[in-house]
Amino acid sequence: MSGLFDPVPFGGLTLPNRIVMSPMGRGRTSADGTPLPVMAEYYAQRATAGLVISEATHPSPVAVGHAHSVRLHTAEQARAWDEIVHTVHSAGGRMYLQIMHAGRISHPDLHGEVPVAPSAVRADGVARIFRGKPAYPMPRPLTADTIAATIEDFARCASTAARIGFDGVEIHGANGYLLHQFLSPVSNVREDEYGGDAEGRIRFTLEVARAIAAEIGPERTGIRLSPGFPLNDMSEPDRADVYPVLLDALDALGLGHVHFVAGSDLDLVHELSRRWRRTVVVNAGTGPLDTGATLTAADKALADSADLLSFGRQFLANPDLPERLRTHAPLNAWNPRFFYEGGSRGYTDYPVLAASAAGPAG
Repeated sequence: MSGLFDPVPFGGLTLPNRIVMSPMGRGRTSADGTPLPVMAEYYAQRATAGLVISEATHPSPVAVGHAHSVRLHTAEQARAWDEIVHTVHSAGGRMYLQIMHAGRISHPDLHGEVPVAPSAVRADGVARIFRGKPAYPMPRPLTADTIAATIEDFARCASTAARIGFDGVEIHGANGYLLHQFLSPVSNVREDEYGGDAEGRIRFTLEVARAIAAEIGPERTGIRLSPGFPLNDMSEPDRADVYPVLLDALDALGLGHVHFVAGSDLDLVHELSRRWRRTVVVNAGTGPLDTGATLTAADKALADSADLLSFGRQFLANPDLPERLRTHAPLNAWNPRFFYEGGSRGYTDYPVLAASAAGPAG
């Protein structure tokens, strides 16, 4: 059997396996983004992962991209996350917080402000707000002062995460959100030091990473990237030139891991994975709900320079995913109806092996 179930050092920890629970926003929050108690049960159910990475969490109100997205910038939100982390640790797990700013993939209905972005370049598409599906508005470009304030928001959120017990932080630099927007010459047409050539466009991402690493330590800081992934109206015509420069600069900071998103430019991901000197996490994608095929794909990914593999919807539907893969047990199917709403339904009621003979819940 592959090394998927071997222990591995990571960020000062020893992970019991190479299986990571990928970040997945599931909308189980109050209107102001405070985690609901059901989230503690959900994450603790999946604590047998080598590492649990939280859903994308916003460090300020204007960073919010979708209705019922989770946040961490108030004392009440910190108390709710503290309970989640404590519950995961009590179940024997390890947990990182993912921090994300949506940038132009937002709407004033969510926070009362015009969304911010590198440049005044509107994204094509519709916003996920509390009522209706309006088009994304034209964003306002970040100024030098608001860039500095945004970096401070990231650093403050990371510091809070460390204080309440998270084992580390993953920066969301993927999927068309703010950091990704800075990397593209299509969404970033600035003419100052944060735009122009590759060195200019990677600067904001580097400054966010440097600030977080200074707060919690570089070995406990990672970043998620999606080179060439077109989600959220992204286009990166010069990605083969930009990402090697970015990876080398992040490597020089000593960051602990880089996490590549399924759907990225696969050839470029392979090149970047070989370039990175520390831990590489690769998202396995949804794929077929077949244990054998999943294990075959895992073996290939590990042979192709991945150190850890992250699973999203497979982990949503299979709280005991590591044990199912280890024993070649069948996988539960996920229910898209309850991806973003439904309380415990389609969230904490998926059966584990001991109970799965009764069939999937719901």
